[in-house]
Amino acid sequence: MSDKNKKQDHIENDPSYKGLQVNSGISQPPSINPRIAERLKKNKRKKYSVDDFVKGILDGDRGILSQAITLIESSKFEHQKIAQEIIEKCLPYSGKSIRIGITGVPGAGKSTFIEAFGKHVTGQGHKLAVLAIDPSSERSKGSILGDKTRMEELSVDQNAYIRPSPSAGSLGGVARKTRESLILCEAAGFDTILIETVGVGQSETAVHSMVDFFLLIKIAGAGDELQGIKRGIMEMADLISINKADGNNVHKAQLARVQFENALHLFPQSPSGWTPKVLTCSAIEKTGIDNIWDAIMDYCSHTQQNGYFEQRRSEQAKYWMYETINEQLKDGFYQKQLIKEQIPEFENKVLNDEMSSFVAAFKLLDAYFQDIKNKE
Repeated sequence: MSDKNKKQDHIENDPSYKGLQVNSGISQPPSINPRIAERLKKNKRKKYSVDDFVKGILDGDRGILSQAITLIESSKFEHQKIAQEIIEKCLPYSGKSIRIGITGVPGAGKSTFIEAFGKHVTGQGHKLAVLAIDPSSERSKGSILGDKTRMEELSVDQNAYIRPSPSAGSLGGVARKTRESLILCEAAGFDTILIETVGVGQSETAVHSMVDFFLLIKIAGAGDELQGIKRGIMEMADLISINKADGNNVHKAQLARVQFENALHLFPQSPSGWTPKVLTCSAIEKTGIDNIWDAIMDYCSHTQQNGYFEQRRSEQAKYWMYETINEQLKDGFYQKQLIKEQIPEFENKVLNDEMSSFVAAFKLLDAYFQDIKNKE
């Protein structure tokens, strides 16, 4: 390239184009403000050791508590390893809370109830942690995690901590992680733990196996009050609360309360010796909330005196030991490369009626255990 062309930014500036000149234009600023970029570098999340996490949790640092729960929810092996070490060191400081499970059909007003109930609990001088399990899309695997948004007052309460978690299509895995998160919340000083389930379904059984008290929220005026809900859910409930007992719905709520009380008399006596109650409330008007809290306190006093409270916690600990074993065996089976390679072959044989489902399953299991034996 000639010196003449090097000096020219545009051909239009050539002397032959007299009277025409094109400016070079304005230089573009950087895409990120340098001062903001420098600030982000300084504020980069610090990497904590296990001891740092444990100290922060015991000191009540909610930022560190949230990061530790994120490690629990992570599927990465290195995160899981750190999380288990944190849980093990926090375990001696846990177990001093009241664990309450809350479930109900969609539209029963669970989030509104939890906010009203939570404000009452913190108003009594307690520290409250809410662990909400949000349903995830089977198609996109995404989750809205809107519980914290719906609980506007409780989310800014200094004595409350709300942690929504996606179900990610795995109730068993989420239940285990929720139980582990519960341990960290107790170690952080929260003396009342609320666990909100996805909705009426299989998740209730998992949540029931990690709480002291199980609360079922219902609404009146939605058709036959005893239809659309499994008997097993009602048998698990220690208290049924008829929500939205306000305005023109008060009479319907009272009628529903009588119907549920009559139904509960048909069930066998609970091993706790506690007779389940049915109460009405209005989460919007904040009426009847205190009666529910008083009933929970009565239940705890009753079961602690007859020894059922500690007995149930011991049974739950044993239950989760076996559940963890089952989960780890399942994960180990499907993560093994040999099994990943053979599953499509056996799947096709089953689909083409060349092999029964049971034979295919046993052959895959035989291959799995043989592979383990060969590597010993």
